[in-house]
Amino acid sequence: MIISFTVENWMSFCDPVSFSMVASRERQHGERVPKIAKFQTRILPIAAIYGGNASGKTNFFLALNFVKGFVLKGISPDSNIPVKPYRLDSAKNDNPSRFILELLIDEIIYEFSFAVTRKEVVEEKLVQITSSGEKILYFRQGEMPNFDPKLDKDQFLHFAFRGTRDNQLFLTNSVSQKVEIFKPVYDWFKDTLELIAPDSRFEPFENFLDEDNLQLYSTVNEMLKQLDTGISRLNQEEIPFENVPFPESLKSKLQEDVKENGTDSVRVISPTNEGFVITRRAGELVAKKLVTYHSRSDGTDAKFDIHQESDGTQRVIHLLPALLEVSAPKSKKVYIIDEVDRSLHTLLVRQFIEAYLAKCNPESRAQLLITTHDVLLMDQGLFRRDEMWLTERNHKGSTELFSLSDYKDIRYDKDIRKSYLQGRFGGIPRILFSNAQTV
Repeated sequence: MIISFTVENWMSFCDPVSFSMVASRERQHGERVPKIAKFQTRILPIAAIYGGNASGKTNFFLALNFVKGFVLKGISPDSNIPVKPYRLDSAKNDNPSRFILELLIDEIIYEFSFAVTRKEVVEEKLVQITSSGEKILYFRQGEMPNFDPKLDKDQFLHFAFRGTRDNQLFLTNSVSQKVEIFKPVYDWFKDTLELIAPDSRFEPFENFLDEDNLQLYSTVNEMLKQLDTGISRLNQEEIPFENVPFPESLKSKLQEDVKENGTDSVRVISPTNEGFVITRRAGELVAKKLVTYHSRSDGTDAKFDIHQESDGTQRVIHLLPALLEVSAPKSKKVYIIDEVDRSLHTLLVRQFIEAYLAKCNPESRAQLLITTHDVLLMDQGLFRRDEMWLTERNHKGSTELFSLSDYKDIRYDKDIRKSYLQGRFGGIPRILFSNAQTV
């Protein structure tokens, strides 16, 4: 679970800006807030970030996306780090960008932080916090590492540190060198954190193409009916590999890369924006894609390709696996969805959120973070005040982030949408009309 995230000197974020998922003392919807007994705290299961266009909502999403990519993939030895410092202050251009994440992983709290320029990692630290205290597992600044005294005796750790490039995180390199002690943090980024952009296809859609996954088929097909998409069912379709609309160069590469018996399936998006899963069976490549069926008036079904469905229906299909996974019993997934309302009706988004929250309880460890423009979702019947956040640009043009729980005079029965649209909380576009503009 994300406990907090702080970002500095990144895109529209100039000064340090902090986001917290620690629950306040507010009692509303308390029955669904996870409790972390050993730390005597509660961590929120959901957060919604509102704000006007260009206020910084997506930049917050991109900051977390950068952190995940830099941890898991890194960059090549001769490449610059793709950091994006704040550009409205020339003094910030050469300053490091800083990221601090506080995470709950298997009932242990970790604080992972690093600061980077385009050329190098200037600082990196990993702290482990238990109910009995905290210890700095490592602190990197300059050429010499500072390890926890017990770890400092491990010569292989020093070897791994010496092999860490200037433009590489020690966390990334140490795990690649089979250092196990830091692996829970690395694995959290790999297995737990999922980010879904407005125009991205959520990769687990390929689970639909698993012939043995009948339960997933059944569940999703039933939900699609309930959501009034017009789709009677989803199914897979197998097509000859030679008929797949891929460039010949890509087909040749797939012939080399895809192994026998499905041990290495490949997901590919075609130039026509169709998703395919390529596997090898009996020595031959096989392509599968997802198709939809709609009922005709005579009771038969008409087949459609996914790209023939509306943008909203495609968005539903791509988000449903995420909703099912984050809502599953004992799920520890953290999903961050940018512009969750893109191409979707307000009531549909609300139904998604309510379906997830209905599964949340004090033992839950999953989280859902969304950004949205939809003020109809700004509802205390849906969210607690500490679960609603606003982004706004200040007079310098940098993004500020604050929670509605900062406003102590908001009553539980208050229509906060009206106050928000009136500009009381900020976070709305500043629209200027000249006198010359007439209607």
